[in-house]
Amino acid sequence: MERFLNGSGTDKNKGMVEELESYGVIKSKKVAEVMEAIDRALFVPEGTPPYVDSPMQIGYNVTISAPHMHATCLELLENHLKPGMHALDVGSGTGYLTACFAVMVGSQGRAIGVEHIPELVESSGKNIEKSVAAPLLKEGSLSIHIGDGRQGWPEFAPYDAIHVGAAAPEIPPALVEQLKPGGRLVVPVGKVSQELKVIDKNMDGTLSVRNELSVRYVPLTSREAQLRGR
Repeated sequence: MERFLNGSGTDKNKGMVEELESYGVIKSKKVAEVMEAIDRALFVPEGTPPYVDSPMQIGYNVTISAPHMHATCLELLENHLKPGMHALDVGSGTGYLTACFAVMVGSQGRAIGVEHIPELVESSGKNIEKSVAAPLLKEGSLSIHIGDGRQGWPEFAPYDAIHVGAAAPEIPPALVEQLKPGGRLVVPVGKVSQELKVIDKNMDGTLSVRNELSVRYVPLTSREAQLRGR
């Protein structure tokens, strides 16, 4: 993956967003606004440089994606993250992207994060409480749940937008099932070689699938396998 930022001149969240805009990674005004509103520094481990364009370890063999990947996924899902829509973030990790989703769908929508490491669910809630998404967490339109993200979160399905933050060996059937007709699923698929796939569910229930770009994510697996680092 190409790194767009070195962080040397980027000591503020807004600067990070402006650099991503200058490289053409962020094209949408709405995506720029939400990434400016949700400060990445609140979602990375203390002492790490928050605005460098690189994935970072957050413990439990989990990483937070690089800013350009978050921007790419928000761009791909923007039209499915409008006020009142439902969004699912599988492998929500630090809660960063789930918070972005929540701000975009607003209090009339619903943003759900699913993470199978209980400690990350707890810490992500604390991260979100420091951010502008805190009121949405408090009122319940944003929530993070402990669970196996491969099974989605049926309670608030169907979803207009589903994002998966880890690489699945194949497109997860449960997530396709929970995708609303007209909705979009963005998921990295593959083992050694991975592609970020964009899956649109047509109104008749058929799927349109395309490869967006080659990526490198940690595997979407069971909690036990993840903790073993496999």
